[in-house]
Amino acid sequence: MKNKGLMYTVIALGIILVGFLGFQLLHNSKDNKEQTVNDKEKVLTVGVLQFVSHPALDQIYEGVKEGLKEAGYEEGKNLKINFQNGQADQSKLDTMSKQLVSDQADVLIGIATPAAQALANATTTIPIVLGAVTDPKGAGLVESNEKPGGNITGVSDQPPVASIIELAHKLLPAGKKVGLLYSSSEMNSKFQTGQAETAAKKLGLTVERKAVTSTNEVAQAVQVLSQSVDFIFIPNDNTVANAMETVTQEADKNNIPVFPSVDTMVEQGGLATIGINQKELGVKTGEMAAAILAGKSKPQDTAVYTFTKGDTIINEEQLAKFNLTLPADLKDTAKLVQTAKGDNE
Repeated sequence: MKNKGLMYTVIALGIILVGFLGFQLLHNSKDNKEQTVNDKEKVLTVGVLQFVSHPALDQIYEGVKEGLKEAGYEEGKNLKINFQNGQADQSKLDTMSKQLVSDQADVLIGIATPAAQALANATTTIPIVLGAVTDPKGAGLVESNEKPGGNITGVSDQPPVASIIELAHKLLPAGKKVGLLYSSSEMNSKFQTGQAETAAKKLGLTVERKAVTSTNEVAQAVQVLSQSVDFIFIPNDNTVANAMETVTQEADKNNIPVFPSVDTMVEQGGLATIGINQKELGVKTGEMAAAILAGKSKPQDTAVYTFTKGDTIINEEQLAKFNLTLPADLKDTAKLVQTAKGDNE
């Protein structure tokens, strides 16, 4: 009888233990499910600082939102975007950067080099994703494009400068001199202008540089260049891009074709370019930010993304204006566009 009593006691204890373990597993499972739901419902904040408003950067911002949404982060649901625009004012960029940091954004996005530099000066801990920075290492933002090493990574908008100069030479084989119009205060512009000069000289072209310090100097700079060059090249320059309508107005008066580095600037009256689609650049930036938000990547280990291909974009109206014929090898590949209404009119 004693043995049976002991056996019943052991069985009872076993049942209690199994029940307890089952309860714990059920409780933990419930907690995990609740945590998963909470994670999905948690609202994260992305702070975006844009250098200035012009079509190229505006398209990048639209792409950023699209890239975040495609990755599952949508405004009004689980995402808050705090957008700031410095309008090319360095003091505003600095103030806005500090504000975005104090608002405790989960990820920061800098659209254009000056905006990214302002964010980098404001924090070394919050992840920063670059949107449209031509030379991140040269701008002092990363240790190297392959291994950023800090709290910053992102997307380079490095255009195929040499290919654009070659395209200009193909369309204007009689051209002998190229004017380089750029901002003296933008490091990305200086970098690309150097590339353009090297490419031009390889083709036997001579070069005339003309730097501006603000949009107010653009009209006069184009007028001066127009007196001595056969065409004008514009790097990925925010100051000049912000005055593109002025550029094309003055260039058209003097019958000088303009070759920009951005697709949207061809639609504003440039003749042609080989450019990166700005919306796609923004989408990629948004995707990289989303990966950081989800904990799938860290800036220090994520290489800066650089597009390897660009689209050949030619303005049909400008082609006709200068009585140029589209080369046979471009007829099937080039994207033909018209000058956007309201620009250059």
